Amino acid sequence: MPTSSQLRNALAYMSITVLVLVFLRYVPLGLWVRALSSGVKVKVSALIGMRLRRISPHRLVDTLIMVRKAGLDITLDQLEKHLLAGGNIERVAKAMISAQQASIPMTFAEACAIDLAGRDVLQAVQMS
Repeated sequence: MPTSSQLRNALAYMSITVLVLVFLRYVPLGLWVRALSSGVKVKVSALIGMRLRRISPHRLVDTLIMVRKAGLDITLDQLEKHLLAGGNIERVAKAMISAQQASIPMTFAEACAIDLAGRDVLQAVQMS
């Protein structure tokens, strides 16, 4: 028969295990490490907020890594705002990169406006 101190220890270990599992469910640590290794700083609290708002942190962070590697100054908040407005952040990011490479002046706000208007922003840049 286990003693009361053994039961307390077992309960403490189980509680800690449950807390760690809940933490890992809401904090994608692998994604955070991938962002840091790519040179993109993302706060863990931002990743938790995305999970709570039911936004795909992988989609946002991968797009942020892509635009930062291309040398564009687009923030995570800008991407999240466009995604919440119903926009396609991957297509806008690729259009911004294409515009930069073709020396076409285009702001992120303009690309978002084209995307939210229902036009294919990437095709619009390629036609320019």
